[in-house]
Amino acid sequence: MPETLGGLVLAAGLLGLCIGSFLNVVIHRLPRMMESDWQRQCAELRGEAVDAAEAFNLAHPRSRCPHCGHRISALENIPLLSYLLILRGKCSGCSAPISLRYPLVEALTGALSAYAVWHFGYTAAAVGALLLVWALIALTFIDFDTQLLPDSITLPLLWLGLAFNLAGTYTTIDQAVIGAMAGYLVLWSIFWLFKLATGKEGMGYGDFKLLAALGAWLGWQSLPAVILLSSLVGAIVGICLIVLARHGRNVPIPFGPYLAAAGLIALFWGQTLTESYLGIAY
Repeated sequence: MPETLGGLVLAAGLLGLCIGSFLNVVIHRLPRMMESDWQRQCAELRGEAVDAAEAFNLAHPRSRCPHCGHRISALENIPLLSYLLILRGKCSGCSAPISLRYPLVEALTGALSAYAVWHFGYTAAAVGALLLVWALIALTFIDFDTQLLPDSITLPLLWLGLAFNLAGTYTTIDQAVIGAMAGYLVLWSIFWLFKLATGKEGMGYGDFKLLAALGAWLGWQSLPAVILLSSLVGAIVGICLIVLARHGRNVPIPFGPYLAAAGLIALFWGQTLTESYLGIAY
C-alpha cells in the first residue's frame, strides 16, 4: 500500500470512529424524535393543545447516563478509548454498566470506513462508499431496536445514490434508475403476494425503500445478489433465534439489517458476484 494511501486509510478509520460515536446518538434518538413528532401531530389532529417541551434532537440535550442522568463529558466521549480506558465499561456517576454496543458501533464504523477508502482509493467512489456505509450502519441498528427504517435516512440515501451515478461512479445512471424502480417493486410485489396468501404483512415499507436505495447506488444487476444474500442470512439467523434462543415464531424479525449487510457485500464485491451468477446463468 503506498504511504500516502496508508495515511488516508488511517485518517478514514479515525474519522469513522468519530462518526460511529455520532451514529450511536442517531440510533438512540432518531426513533424517539419520530415518536414525539407522531404524538404531536396526533394531538393537533384531535384539536388538543400541544405543550411546549424541552428541545430534543440530535444535538440537544447533551448525552447523559440513562440511569442517573450524569452528563457525559468530552473526556468520557472519546471513541473506544473512553469506554476501554477511562470508564472501563461503567458510568462514572453511578457505575451502571454501559452497553457494549456503543464501542462496537464505533469500531465497526471505523473499520468499514478504513476498508472503503482502501478499496476505492482516491476516488469519488470512496466518498460515496463512506456515506453509504454510515447510513447502512445507522439503519441496521435502528431496525434491530424498533423494526423501523426511517424515511429521513432511506429517501435521501436513494437520491444520493442517483446523484453519484450521474457521473457513473458505481454504475450508469440508466442502470441506477432501473435499480431504484426494480428494488422497490420487487419487495412491494412480494409483500402483497404474501399478504394475499396469508393475510399477514411479511415486511415493512421501509424495506422496499432501502432496497430501492441500494438499487440506485449499485444498479439493477446487483439486486439478485442482494436479495439472495439478505434472504439467506435472514433465514439462517431467524432459524437460529427460534431454535436456540426460543424466539417466538410470531415475533417479527427485522429484515433491514440483512439488506444492509448484503448491500455492503455488493458494494465491495458486487462485480465479482454479478459476474459469477451471470456466468452460471449463461
